[in-house]
Amino acid sequence: MTSSNVAEVIRGRSASGSRADGNRLVLVIEGGGSRGVYAGGMVVALEELGLGGIFDAVYGTSAGALNGAWFLSGRVVPGMRTWTDPAILRRTVDSARMLRGRPAFDLNWLVEQVYDGIEPMDFPAVLANPTTFHPIATDIHSGLAVDLHPFIDDKVSLQTALRASAGLPILAGPPVPLGEAHYLDGGIAESVPIRIAVRDGATHALVLRTRRVDEFRPPEPFLHQFVGGNYLRLRAPGAYRAWMTRPDQQTLEDEFLADLGPAALQIHPPLGSPTVASASRDTDLLTAALEIGRHAVLDALSETVRAA
Repeated sequence: MTSSNVAEVIRGRSASGSRADGNRLVLVIEGGGSRGVYAGGMVVALEELGLGGIFDAVYGTSAGALNGAWFLSGRVVPGMRTWTDPAILRRTVDSARMLRGRPAFDLNWLVEQVYDGIEPMDFPAVLANPTTFHPIATDIHSGLAVDLHPFIDDKVSLQTALRASAGLPILAGPPVPLGEAHYLDGGIAESVPIRIAVRDGATHALVLRTRRVDEFRPPEPFLHQFVGGNYLRLRAPGAYRAWMTRPDQQTLEDEFLADLGPAALQIHPPLGSPTVASASRDTDLLTAALEIGRHAVLDALSETVRAA
């Protein structure tokens, strides 16, 4: 990474309309289930500010990958209705389905029905966008965070990658096959995919966070530890090893980002923002969080864009 300021790169690219500045500026979007609505509002603001074309790549984990795809599709504003529409939420997240042996999170319906009909995502626009798309998932055997970009070459593989990146173990069904491997939610291995972005040569990163700076991952409930841990240990041993280290994951990612200095600009929900549970279906809360996320980016970057 470089010691130059992220805002300077954003301002320069916004003013020139060109990315030919010798830098590699990436957008990194944190996951978090329903908490991802904060980052949804943030990408809405990026589009409002005219920053849709300044990034060389977009990296997203789980809900962050979904938000990243909407951003690259050019339909981010209508796409955010998928976070707040009561009918869509009731069908997407329903814990009662688990009593019937079905996933609580119906990602097949969300990605293949909602995104392809009810509130259509422009999949061809994502595929053709000069800003490359990098959804992150966890390999069930190695336990490593994997960039699924090399496996995406058409609409079907893009939809599959979105489901793989957001595939919470048990709650969203079995591991998702793609290429020669099977994957689960990228957040098991890397909730904020900054390390993969740096490995790929990023010089600057705008990082959209879904937790406040004073908000930390709560301990997993015992039942979740017991059921989820045993499932992963038997079905996805690599992902199980990664899952066991999750309590330290946030600290490691925060420290890595801090070490990048001014080459990484993080935008969090502001202090005092409501906590959003990962499986929340509270449409009033989610609508409010969407707007809070939007204003967080406007507050952080509007002056930078005006200066351009």
